[in-house]
Amino acid sequence: MNIETTITRAWQRQAIWLWLLLPISWLYALLMLLRRQAYTSGVFASYRAPIPVMVIGNITVGGSGKTPLIIALVRHLQQQGIKVGVISRGYGGDSSQMPALVNTKSVPNVVGDEPCLIVNMTGAAMAVCPNRQQAIAILLEAYPDLQLIIADDGLQHYALQRDIEWVVVDAARGFGNKQLLPAGFLREPISRLKDANVIYHKKPNASSIHNEYDSVAERLTMHLKPDDLALLWSGHDQIGGFIIKAMPPEKGTQVHAVSGIGYPQRFFDTLISIGFDVDGHAYPDHYDFSLSELLQYTEHPIIVTSKDAVKISTLIMQATVHQTLSDEYRKLLSRLWVLPVTAVLSDSCYHQLQQQLKAVNIAMNSRNPGRANV
Repeated sequence: MNIETTITRAWQRQAIWLWLLLPISWLYALLMLLRRQAYTSGVFASYRAPIPVMVIGNITVGGSGKTPLIIALVRHLQQQGIKVGVISRGYGGDSSQMPALVNTKSVPNVVGDEPCLIVNMTGAAMAVCPNRQQAIAILLEAYPDLQLIIADDGLQHYALQRDIEWVVVDAARGFGNKQLLPAGFLREPISRLKDANVIYHKKPNASSIHNEYDSVAERLTMHLKPDDLALLWSGHDQIGGFIIKAMPPEKGTQVHAVSGIGYPQRFFDTLISIGFDVDGHAYPDHYDFSLSELLQYTEHPIIVTSKDAVKISTLIMQATVHQTLSDEYRKLLSRLWVLPVTAVLSDSCYHQLQQQLKAVNIAMNSRNPGRANV
């Protein structure tokens, strides 16, 4: 077990020993405050893009449902006739090859797994680079008619000015012990939510967590709806020409749930909620799986997230280009499934978005200004 996994599990159970890290958290808080004030006062320069920028982020470490939210927003905006692009730091990719445009042929070890997933699901114009200004420059050079840029996970990137800011809060995880890193999993204090547009990610019909700065009469909420299971690999290799076919596992079936996302328990709980007997295997966020590693999960079907599926599919594609897979690996592929999810936003989210876009002179399609079918 590596340090990241140990700390993550300690945060989840709010281990007592984390309080020993409080002095480091206080130092972190001071540095964060000074850094933000430096950008606010103009001591540090910040970049204003030539078109409006919408930042989607969170104040916690780990998964909050941000990527499915971005996919849902991009699809909605596209259906409204708005030309939207996305930028990301490209975490997990090769920064030496950035800035880079992302397309359906991009691979996770170059541009990151989440950018690959976003582009594969939406076809949106996208660029990645730790320097968001460079990402915007290459994106607008390739797509000069864009009207809006969505910045993935740029909440704490104050070097980029923003016109709209949405903060995703996972109601299931809450704020833990409400301490900053490393004693807790907060990137910024809860006071950061004051006057922010907070999107509460919760289970359907579940009550949201409450914070003292939440003054919105109608909560902005979202939940993730599981879609149908899909065989992760239904293609063929370049030599043997085999095609994988299999029937999806039925409810009540025992399955291996393999996850390398920020909050794997949500994925496990989702599979349980739709009727599977789950044997969960949690890996660190953005984990680089190997096909041989998946061979250890025998006998039962294996189900992974869409984000993990992007990386695993690339591994399979690379493995089948120059050789025919052995029977052992073919059997693995016949047991390997992906569970896609769709972010379902409350009507108040779409109303808020419409008002915010109007404020930056971006008009929705007058024929269909409301919720898009995603």
